[in-house]
Amino acid sequence: MKRHNNFDQLVRLNKYIAECGISSRRKADELIKSGRVEINGKICRELGIKINPQKDKIFVDGKQVLKLDEPVYIVFNKPKDCITTTKDEKGRISVLDYVKIRQRIFPIGRLDRDTTGVLLLTNDGDFANMLMHPRYEIQKSYKVTLEQPIKPEDVFKLTKGIKLSDGVTQPAEVYVIPNSKNKEVGIIIHEGKNRQIRRMFESLGYEIKKLDRIAYGHITTEGLKRGQWRHLTRKEIEYFKKLFKGD
Repeated sequence: MKRHNNFDQLVRLNKYIAECGISSRRKADELIKSGRVEINGKICRELGIKINPQKDKIFVDGKQVLKLDEPVYIVFNKPKDCITTTKDEKGRISVLDYVKIRQRIFPIGRLDRDTTGVLLLTNDGDFANMLMHPRYEIQKSYKVTLEQPIKPEDVFKLTKGIKLSDGVTQPAEVYVIPNSKNKEVGIIIHEGKNRQIRRMFESLGYEIKKLDRIAYGHITTEGLKRGQWRHLTRKEIEYFKKLFKGD
């Protein structure tokens, strides 16, 4: 007689929520701890609990979540005055006012309202979590336009790391863009502290006029005007997944 092993069907609750495109696993843990997740109508605050997706019904903020069949990966050329959230109580324009598709997606990380350029979106919570994890050191490249010329000694400070309220930044790659009167700076970082680029320059006394993220890893906005988006190619997706191989 063949025995059925129900344990093979069990998955961690945070993993299931991520696979449903609600959030990353880390964010899912926060949702669970704050009492926003229910299993079969009962609030669950226990981290690490496993569920059976075939039998258990999972709710987040009162809405049932279902696993999506098709993963979606998108690059969006974010315009200014567009906020990086899926919804906004103040009625401001968000990324999802531009990227309108059937699947429920969310941004990978954030760009503040005034920052433009490369923003990735997905419904794959694990993929998003890995891209944002410090372990993989995915580089983010920016073009910074300043109100005043940058001093050589401050370029040096940026390359060594800047002390911010939440710790010292990792060394950055910095170069002054030619023929810009020292007012345009290229900078590459491998971490993602909140408003990091702005805070780094502000700590040195500079006012940023424009901030544009020109690349996330190997992904750029080439061929995309502000406000336009496209699906990542299979080759682009595989490039990232090779970095995560072995996890």
